[in-house]
Amino acid sequence: MTEVALSAYLAFYFYLIMLVIQWAVATFSKAKEPNAVPGKIDENLSHASFIFRAHRTFHNTLENSALFIGTVLFAFVINYQSPIFAICVWIYVIARLIHMTLYYMIATEKNPSPRSYFFLIGVIANVVMLVMIGLRLIA
Repeated sequence: MTEVALSAYLAFYFYLIMLVIQWAVATFSKAKEPNAVPGKIDENLSHASFIFRAHRTFHNTLENSALFIGTVLFAFVINYQSPIFAICVWIYVIARLIHMTLYYMIATEKNPSPRSYFFLIGVIANVVMLVMIGLRLIA
């Protein structure tokens, strides 16, 4: 296994660990509430509530996971090994980690919020990865 491939694999692994952590934070923060109903969040909650922010952080990551996971797995399947691609995977993962941290810490209804910029960095990294794969396929 090359160092480039290992780097991309490690970033992807950390992303999956981050998903597990987000699930645990969302699940256990909500479960500690009195009269908590599994699978349901109080519709009256907003960004002022950590439970709301933890729930939204996890679901926002899930909403964006399909494209990222699909992109990375597609690259792995075609054995695409590029240092720039691996860097983009790391940028995406780090951007999502910062997005998660800011979502947990900052209770704001403002849009764009500070976390929005890291969301955008992740999207741009994913688009760059898709373009790189496309270029590889037509080369």
